[in-house]
Amino acid sequence: MTKFGLRDSVLTLTLIPTVIIGLLLGGYFTINRYIELDEILYQQGVTIIEPLAIAVEQPLLKRDKALLTRLVSHTHNKHSPAIQSIAIFDENNELVIFSKYQSEFKEIVSSNANNMDGIQVQNSEHYLTFSTAIINHSRQDTIWNHHSYQASLGTVVIMLNKQQAIIGQQRALLVSGVVILLALILAIVLAFRLTRMFIQPLNKLVLATDKLIEGKVDTGLDQKMFGEFELLRTGLNTIAETMVVQRDEMQKHIDQATSDYRETLEQYETQNIQLSIAKKDAQDANRVKSDFLAKMSHELRTPLNGVIGFTRQLYKTPLNKHQKDYLDTIELSANSLLTIISDILDFSKLEAGAMELESMQFQLRDNINEVMTLLAPSAHEKQLELSIFIHPQVPDNLTGDPTRFKQILINLLSNAIKFTEKGSIKVDVGYRLLDEERASILVSVTDTGVGIPMDKQDALFTPFGQADSSITRKFGGTGLGLIITKHIVEAMNGRITLNSAPGNGTCFTFNAVFRTPSNSITSDLPTQSLINKRILYLEPHEHTHQATLSLLNEWQARVTACLDEESFLAEINKDFSYDICIIGHTAAIDDMQQLKSYVKAVRPVTDYLYLMLNTVSHNMREAFIGSGADACLSKPLNHRKLCEVLAAPYRLDHPVHNIEQGDEKLLPLKVLVVDDNDANLKLICTLLDEQIELIDTAHNGSQAYSLSKSHKYDLIFMDIQMPIMDGITACKLIRESSLNEDTPIIAVTAHALAGEKEQLLKDGFKGYLTKPIDEDMLKQIISDHSPQSPINRERNKVAAINSEPPFESARLDWQLALQRAGGKEELALEMLNMLLLSVPETLRLLNEAIEKEDCEHVLSIVHKFHGACCYTGVPKLKSLAETLETALKGDCDLNYIEPELFELVDELNNLLSDAGMLEQQR
Repeated sequence: MTKFGLRDSVLTLTLIPTVIIGLLLGGYFTINRYIELDEILYQQGVTIIEPLAIAVEQPLLKRDKALLTRLVSHTHNKHSPAIQSIAIFDENNELVIFSKYQSEFKEIVSSNANNMDGIQVQNSEHYLTFSTAIINHSRQDTIWNHHSYQASLGTVVIMLNKQQAIIGQQRALLVSGVVILLALILAIVLAFRLTRMFIQPLNKLVLATDKLIEGKVDTGLDQKMFGEFELLRTGLNTIAETMVVQRDEMQKHIDQATSDYRETLEQYETQNIQLSIAKKDAQDANRVKSDFLAKMSHELRTPLNGVIGFTRQLYKTPLNKHQKDYLDTIELSANSLLTIISDILDFSKLEAGAMELESMQFQLRDNINEVMTLLAPSAHEKQLELSIFIHPQVPDNLTGDPTRFKQILINLLSNAIKFTEKGSIKVDVGYRLLDEERASILVSVTDTGVGIPMDKQDALFTPFGQADSSITRKFGGTGLGLIITKHIVEAMNGRITLNSAPGNGTCFTFNAVFRTPSNSITSDLPTQSLINKRILYLEPHEHTHQATLSLLNEWQARVTACLDEESFLAEINKDFSYDICIIGHTAAIDDMQQLKSYVKAVRPVTDYLYLMLNTVSHNMREAFIGSGADACLSKPLNHRKLCEVLAAPYRLDHPVHNIEQGDEKLLPLKVLVVDDNDANLKLICTLLDEQIELIDTAHNGSQAYSLSKSHKYDLIFMDIQMPIMDGITACKLIRESSLNEDTPIIAVTAHALAGEKEQLLKDGFKGYLTKPIDEDMLKQIISDHSPQSPINRERNKVAAINSEPPFESARLDWQLALQRAGGKEELALEMLNMLLLSVPETLRLLNEAIEKEDCEHVLSIVHKFHGACCYTGVPKLKSLAETLETALKGDCDLNYIEPELFELVDELNNLLSDAGMLEQQR
């Protein structure tokens, strides 16, 4: 819509030119009149003064004052009222006669004294003054060679009044204004009449248009109009007639469409009923499928547990070559079947949307090292170089789901190892900060395997899709690993891509978004011991070379790095010694002699020599250590192990201990094993026979509950799904009324559903053991939940008798410290020293957190200190820390636990004082 309407536009276009033209013409004529009146007044003065100057010449010469008076009076009266005054001055500028005295006369005469130039005019506000000299024409003197000189008898001055001229000018201005005003009024009248001529028909046309918009066909345009308005009127009437016809046709179509729509709705209602029934059936089927998978998980894992467990037991018996091969095949097949079951369960969870990500704080580098350690043997069997490079700036402390992140890495690395026959597999880890609280971890896994054709790549991320989908595919697998990986990556707000070509290997790249915690776990690596240490480093594989070199530089060591044998031998031949030498190499049989020659050559120029080999064979590593190396590490690189091994000889806080393991003896424990499957029960009992003395068995929860009421057990292993009474019910009954209310009960289950572990802990179980049972895991469970063995108790007793505490303190229980250290005095001193060194920092952080009233920070500090107290003999401090931690987890209110906090601070200061460290702290 425009700013001005038609009416305003017509008025504007009419009035503005009229006003401009009137102002121009009025101004032009007014200015001309002004100039004309000024010229008339000037001419009048000249006309009067020139005859008067000639007329008064003789009377002034004869000094006839009467005649002068008559001439002056006559001239004044004749031209009155234009003349204000007339005055005559003599040659001495003395006033001779005047018609009306004016004070300005003398100034005028003085300025024109002896002026013979003609008429002089002076203009003032009210008057126009003319002055001219009276010439004596009767006397002529010849001076300077014929030049004549006429003498002046005096001066005539006439003052004309400008009032009449000013009045004339004002009259002209007024007339111009009146004329312009009349023209403007006339233009306004004409403009309004012109707009009325246009506006009325336009309003009718607009009203008719609005009616057409509203759907009314009666426009009301019956009277004829003039000019183009008549064409518009005719057009609108034609449109109205056309609308009537189209409305009738449209109504017919609407009626037909409505009839069809009603029929369609009836069909839709029928289909919706059918879909609702089908949806309900699908949900019921999905529920049945989930229950089926849960039960199948248990039913499949239970016999697999027996197969894998007894296979491992058979490995401990004397076997010939063929029998060992058969056992290898059995274990490989069972593990493959177990992997397939896990993949199917994970895929089922993804389809049902039941997979939830955990949120916990973890250390990224340790998490990745666990995966690399797990898969290293598979890569070493194929003589593959498995290496990892983590950018130094990548944050190590993250919050997210470490288990699922490891699952992604395991899937990608397992595929890379499976499809790579020779060469290397490289893992690169970078990052990108999204904001102050989130970081995107970027991971790429690159192999030198067979590669994937372009037309097969899209199929990899579909269920059961593989690059080779034929029945006789070479590498096997379910085809679910990558689709599960893709879903997990997307759940972590990331994206996975691949870049591959046949024969050129494959590179999988993905990113996952994690939160960066505010309270980071401090690194406990002994990097201070490696600062400025001279290190000679040989590693032919470029990626491993750069990864290790980056770490050594980060630890501020002075590294001389070599990529080939020539440069390495050249460095050895120089007259220079090194603190440490690291040699990275392959562990093939053909390379053993060459590697031993390196060891022999570099041994004289280095204090400590370490090897990094792509093998986990204990015998091979022992062979190299026997040839002169101080230690042998397995690739891929584990930054923590590397740092601890390199720093061990230089550390003052952690001396090296060489502890020889004695013969293992059975623990004097009594254990109850409950399982309804005979094979599984026999396997657990077989594994436990090697570790403990007394074992009772039960085939269901009811039998277990009966035994628990009459026997006291040190440990109970309880299956979950059993007939008559399940494991959860039995656990609750044992906790409520039996002789084993405080006995640790360990859940043994084959379930793999999310959240079961947490639920079992809430139900009263102390631990969780997953089928198939791992022997090392079983040992760890027994160690965590059983009393000390007699051997350790005797050793602790002897140590306590022969050892004196480092200082006297009521807060230190030295015998308990020795017991926590397994009877080793040096280790007990070491643990106590670590605790004492951490106390000043703990006090500082605790005071700051209390001042800020930061409950979460206080909880973090107390939790960390509580963990340190568990390994040292400070029972009162441990009790205080445990009390505070429990209170903070229940209700985080500092005012409620203020006395305990102050008591903890006082006890810490007292401990430092007893140890003689308080003054040093100050």
